[in-house]
Amino acid sequence: MNKIRKGDKVVVLAGKDKGRTGEVIQVMPKDDKAVVRGVNMVKRHQRQTQSQEAGIINKEAPIHLSNIAIADTDGKPTRVGFRIDGDKKVRVAKRSGDVI
Repeated sequence: MNKIRKGDKVVVLAGKDKGRTGEVIQVMPKDDKAVVRGVNMVKRHQRQTQSQEAGIINKEAPIHLSNIAIADTDGKPTRVGFRIDGDKKVRVAKRSGDVI
């Protein structure tokens, strides 16, 4: 079970976007990276296609999982632990003890 999943609210811990928050759009477990909405924006030159015109576009680049942390209920970063509830394994915020 992964500690960070698609749809999680995360806080950036390091890099040019340190302190910013966003939602995880995509997780790449093989590369240990995630794409976060509105974070780590880069400019890309886009070739024209039938559906999209040419130009320079802004898009999110992947960020390493070590540089992001789950946002707790108060918006501060927290680490993730695991607990067995009944017969299910659930993610738990270490800071507050709440189930994520």
